[in-house]
Formats: sequence, C-alpha cells, structure tokens
Amino acid sequence: MSKTKILDGRELAGFIKERQASTVRGMAKKPTLLIIRDSDNPVITKYVNLKIKYGEDIGANVIDYCAKDSKDIESKIKEANDDPNINGIILQLPILEKEKTDELTNLINPSKDVDGLGKNPKFESATATAILWLLAGYDINLKEKSIALVGRGKLVGAPLYKMFTASNYHVDIFHHGSDLTKLRDYDIIITATGKPGLILDEYVKPGAIIVDAGTASEDGVLKGDLSPTVRERNDLTAITPEKGGVGPLTITCLFDHLLQA
Repeated sequence: MSKTKILDGRELAGFIKERQASTVRGMAKKPTLLIIRDSDNPVITKYVNLKIKYGEDIGANVIDYCAKDSKDIESKIKEANDDPNINGIILQLPILEKEKTDELTNLINPSKDVDGLGKNPKFESATATAILWLLAGYDINLKEKSIALVGRGKLVGAPLYKMFTASNYHVDIFHHGSDLTKLRDYDIIITATGKPGLILDEYVKPGAIIVDAGTASEDGVLKGDLSPTVRERNDLTAITPEKGGVGPLTITCLFDHLLQA
C-alpha cells in the first residue's frame, strides 16, 4: 500500500467554491470575466472550458473571446479595460506570438488582472498562489525545507521564486541547461516546464514532495513534467495527481481574484 500522500487540489477547491457561490448570490450584479485567446490548442481549450464551467457553477459570467492576432488582442484588452461591465481580464497563455506576451499582459488594467501576470498587478499570480494554497492545505511546512523550482516561466517559476525569497525560504531555480540530477538534494520539487517526462525517477530522493504544474499535449493526451516511474513510487512524502492537483485550485484562485475585483 502506498505511503505517498496525494495532494488533491479538487478537495480543497470544493470548499472555496461553495463560499464563492454564496458570495455571488449576495452580489447586486454578477461579476464578469473576459478570457482572451488566439488558439484552439487542446490544452488551452480545456482550461478555457473549465473556467467557463466554473463560472457557471458559482453564478459568474465568463466571456470567451478568440482573437485573430496580437493587434486584435491589444484592441480587445484596451476595450475591456474601459468597460465597467468587465471585472476581470485573462490573456490565456501561451499566445501564438510568444515574444509579445509581456507587452500584451502589461496592457491589462492592474485592478482587472486576475491572473496577476501584468505590470504591477493588484493580485499575485493565480497559479503560484494555488500552489501555496495546496501546500498549506496539506500542512506542508516550507520553512525547514529546501525547494527546487524547475522552470522560471511567467506563470509559475518566476512569481513563486519571488514569493519564496520574500519569505526567506531556501529556494533555487533550475532552467534549461541546469543539471537536473542535483534535484536529488531537494526536499520539495515544483516543476512547470510543459515538457512531458522531464523529471526522471533518479532525480527524486526518497521522502521528497513533488508538485507537478506542467501541462502539455502529447498525441492529444494532457501530460505533466513527471516521468511515469516517479508516480509509481511509494517512498515519497507527497505528490500531486496526474489530474486535479494544481489546476482546480488555480481556477478557484482566479475567481477569488475576480470576486475581489
């Protein structure tokens, strides 16, 4: 029997979702979230649909806008910034012109930037916050642990590094070209690269805690960063499941930000 604890984000998200639905019922006007994307990539479509369904469940409005190109994205963001009926704006990443990501997210009104990815946002990164909620929800104390962040992207690695260093935690970032065998030295591994199977069994020491926030589509199947053999182990302290780890809490956090906005 496995001794490894499963870090199930769905269970934690369920409690918060009930509170959010109650909050929306008490509001004079339903909050509205605008999602802007420029792709029908299966991973993107999945997450957009999950947000639409979540909004329906708690009584919030969600608008899914598919832009033609970066100029259309820019125009839509500016229009939504000035629209008092739009309370939150998300640019669903990645966009096709990746080099324009920062330029476009920085256009979002900070008070409507519920993903927390633009310039001087009012809210912290939703995915990074979700990971903190997940660890706290399972009583994982970060103070005495060494933490490795694999990937330094805008969604997870960069904001988490900022949060962890601000709290004086022992944290290091691994990126393209880093020696991943050194991950064996760390108590907690948080990975978000979108490269299926990147984290091999031999990179993980017994007793480690692993949060896999990576998502990619491989032959139409959504996969994380962990190799299958890592998930087969029963000598880890805790690990996120293949589905239902960080994702559900990220969506919950986005809508928490929307209600505040």
